[in-house]
Amino acid sequence: MKKSINNPALQSLEILIGEWEMELTNASFLPNKSDKIKGLSTFEMIENGGFLVERQGDIPLPWSRWVMGRDDSEQNYSVLYFDDRSVSRKYEMSFNDDVWKKWRSAPGFWQRFEGNISKDGKTIKAYWEVSTDNGKNWKHDFDLTYMRMGIFSG
Repeated sequence: MKKSINNPALQSLEILIGEWEMELTNASFLPNKSDKIKGLSTFEMIENGGFLVERQGDIPLPWSRWVMGRDDSEQNYSVLYFDDRSVSRKYEMSFNDDVWKKWRSAPGFWQRFEGNISKDGKTIKAYWEVSTDNGKNWKHDFDLTYMRMGIFSG
């Protein structure tokens, strides 16, 4: 059974709740760009529906956590990220019309993500880009596909 979102500010993220297989492809950091890496990602509500958390990580993907929330007076979400390399980052995020975006503007290392959700809600085709010159020039980093495995009832 699908666990619904109690926080009205997070209602549009309900489609993400569940278990997903992830496939990373076309990565600039892999020795061979044709390599594929698969892993798992789970989205679930925490703190009585106050936040949505994405838990990523299954060998060979790195372990990471994304905690999403939103000030109910603002349009964009705030996202805190942490991974097994001890990297901590803060992103902004939007989620409108089945387009999911995350971005970060840190001096010398900007990032942006865009994911498009299929009409049936079972696939998200996404990509990450990076910029080392504060957003003047962007370079493709990798593609990421989420494929729904099931609804999380936790």
